[in-house]
Amino acid sequence: MAQRTIARLYDSHAAAVKVVNDLEAAGVPHSDISIVSRGPDGDRDTARRPTDAADDAGKGAGVGAVVGGGAGLLAGIGALAIPGLGPVVAAGWLVSTLVGAAAGAAAGGATGGLIGSLTNAGVPEREAHVYAESVRRGGSLVTVRADASRVAEVDAIMNSNSPADWAARERAYRDEGWTGFNQDAAANVSSGAMERDRIGAGRV
Repeated sequence: MAQRTIARLYDSHAAAVKVVNDLEAAGVPHSDISIVSRGPDGDRDTARRPTDAADDAGKGAGVGAVVGGGAGLLAGIGALAIPGLGPVVAAGWLVSTLVGAAAGAAAGGATGGLIGSLTNAGVPEREAHVYAESVRRGGSLVTVRADASRVAEVDAIMNSNSPADWAARERAYRDEGWTGFNQDAAANVSSGAMERDRIGAGRV
């Protein structure tokens, strides 16, 4: 059965974690769920930790801790460095594609690893740019590969936890002069909640 990739952005790590737990409680396999986040409260401390993100990503930093089993998706969460995003915590199916894209970016062969991973999974590029920028600024992204028969159910679960409206977020960014995700831009280490309050973007 054909699958559709559903993505939602959350301004708090706690909200993203709740979505993951709610999805698994509803019977969505953790192998079909992924989370990429700055960490708790936007994890400003993590964002400031000194690291050579490109070099670490090229070596697959953290992949052993991130990918794998456990009693649910969050049991396998771990640290990963992605060019343009810096240190993040991540788990799930998107991570293996992120690691590969990050390694290519570190070698000069790819740009915007998260964007490439999302678009390859079927997320429109315009949305992918906003998701990548929002994670860079402290947000949390949850993605689900859902069979057609479960799309409405997954949508309802993800929308019940106050995701950010990506289109409103895009308008707010463009009002600041943003033209798209730039992996060479300096990371904004504000928390997702601070970003939400600062730009006043809407909710889904």
